[in-house]
Amino acid sequence: MTRPTRPNLGSDSFNEIATVRIELRHTDPLIWRQVEVPTSITLKVLHDIIQIVMGWFDYHFWEFTIGKQKYGLPMDASGGTGFPIAAGKVRLRDVLKPRKTIIDYTYDFGDWWEHRLTVTDVRAGQQGVSYPRYIAGEINGPPEDCGGIPGFYDLLDAIADPKHLNHAHVKEWAGDYDSATFDLLPIKYALARIANRRNAAKVRLAKKKQFGSAA
Repeated sequence: MTRPTRPNLGSDSFNEIATVRIELRHTDPLIWRQVEVPTSITLKVLHDIIQIVMGWFDYHFWEFTIGKQKYGLPMDASGGTGFPIAAGKVRLRDVLKPRKTIIDYTYDFGDWWEHRLTVTDVRAGQQGVSYPRYIAGEINGPPEDCGGIPGFYDLLDAIADPKHLNHAHVKEWAGDYDSATFDLLPIKYALARIANRRNAAKVRLAKKKQFGSAA
């Protein structure tokens, strides 16, 4: 089934949004977030959004996989596998399928954090609402550089057990990390910065369109 073509520069396309559910694979209980994002964002901006809502700090290389195609940083910069297309040159709307799109996202090629994104409900955004915006989520994301999924659960075991051989060391290393809770305020502030940049671009687009019509 061929997906209907949408204009690349029209205001309707600019205002279109989608719901994205982000799941950190192999976690139990499942670590997940749900956000609403404009479909006009690039995959690089989608990467930025994932980093924000999952609590990562963008210290490492990363890569999207959609079908058999990879998207990421240019090969000479990322050192990733395959030959990814530059994520900053591809918009989310360009890779969407009808009804539902599955996107795999890997962060940190050492710890190998695998995320599964499910993109659904493509629709017009609400008037007066800024996007991207956080909707819901559960469980704090793992700390950076804790050793991937096995290291993360070893860390939780050590934190929970005062008699664990590594309890004191892990408590010092992890600081005040709490797997049960995460702070929504930094998430909302960081997403608001992305939304503000997008709103400024929207104003510029409207002015350009206005002056173009006048000409």
